[in-house]
Amino acid sequence: MDPRQEKLAEILISHSCRLEAGEHVLIEAFDLPDPRLIQLLVKKSLAVGAIPHVQLRNNQITRTWVAEADDAALTAAAEIDADRMKQMQAYIGIRAAENSAEFSDLPAQKMEKYSQLYMKPVHFEIRVPHTRWVVLRYPTGSMAQSANMSTEAFEDFYYQVTTADYAAMEIAEKPLVDRMLATDEVRIVAPGTDISFSIKEIPVVPCFGRRNIPDGEVFTAPVRDSVNGTIHYNVPSRYQGTLFQDIEFTFESGKIIKADCNGQAERLNQILDSDEGARYIGEFSLGVNYNVKQPILDTLFDEKIGGSLHFTPGNAYTTADNGNRSSVHWDLILNQMPHAGGGEVWFDEEMIRKDGMFVVDDLKCLNPDF
Repeated sequence: MDPRQEKLAEILISHSCRLEAGEHVLIEAFDLPDPRLIQLLVKKSLAVGAIPHVQLRNNQITRTWVAEADDAALTAAAEIDADRMKQMQAYIGIRAAENSAEFSDLPAQKMEKYSQLYMKPVHFEIRVPHTRWVVLRYPTGSMAQSANMSTEAFEDFYYQVTTADYAAMEIAEKPLVDRMLATDEVRIVAPGTDISFSIKEIPVVPCFGRRNIPDGEVFTAPVRDSVNGTIHYNVPSRYQGTLFQDIEFTFESGKIIKADCNGQAERLNQILDSDEGARYIGEFSLGVNYNVKQPILDTLFDEKIGGSLHFTPGNAYTTADNGNRSSVHWDLILNQMPHAGGGEVWFDEEMIRKDGMFVVDDLKCLNPDF
């Protein structure tokens, strides 16, 4: 057994889910190449007196189901899985997809139905607001290839960033939480980007291994109708199996009134037209994990890049709620490190971060090698 898996499993059970005796935890794994991590999670759950439930899924089978299922089949599956999710106190989702484009050729209408009739009632309405949940990837050869790394080098990177010192991260993030709670107007400036919005009276949530592994972000949400300007995302994103690059949004009174990208503009606008909330922003977050340095075309890693931010069309989390509701929640990322073009973050007319590094004294503790 790789001792790094032992450490990761302990973080998931004790730190992320904080499992206690008698609690139910759903361990849901997608395309996992071997059972060892799940075995560890089952053993550690039982060791604290919790009750583990295991669901193994295969994305090729899921693709067939989504492609062929009618509304009645999707709704019936959602009702059954929602009933099970209601009985869970915790959830661990492990994704190890060998083919990240598995769903790319499904019609947009099929993916939208799946999001609306299955994902929304099971995950957005129950799992996200009512369980202690954590999601993570599992290192595979395809992930290493996407990151342009050897398998061995990628595994070393993976375990370095997933088994971080999350207790220290929690302490370092507190001054940023305090700053954001005291802030009204935010302005983001970068090549192709100049947007302004308010975060006044919206809760702020520090992330230090309780929801995502790896972790390292502090998020809130803009006041729903306060966003104005244009943002150009410089990190590619794969959503529902389709690769999007150079996405650009123009906002007016909170709404995306113009959306474009390199080669997939029609599909981009189909996603944004899924429902009314998809054209409004549900999350604003600053990435502060400087061990994640480059995008690897995996959102769970890329959104944590130190010196980045993500500005998310779609559903707002109830923990930092601006009232926006949608079947979409799409974390799109702007990297502001110098090699990516740089940029600035301003809070109430004070620049707090430049070219990815915090420049005010109370936040310099978040910078690498502080």
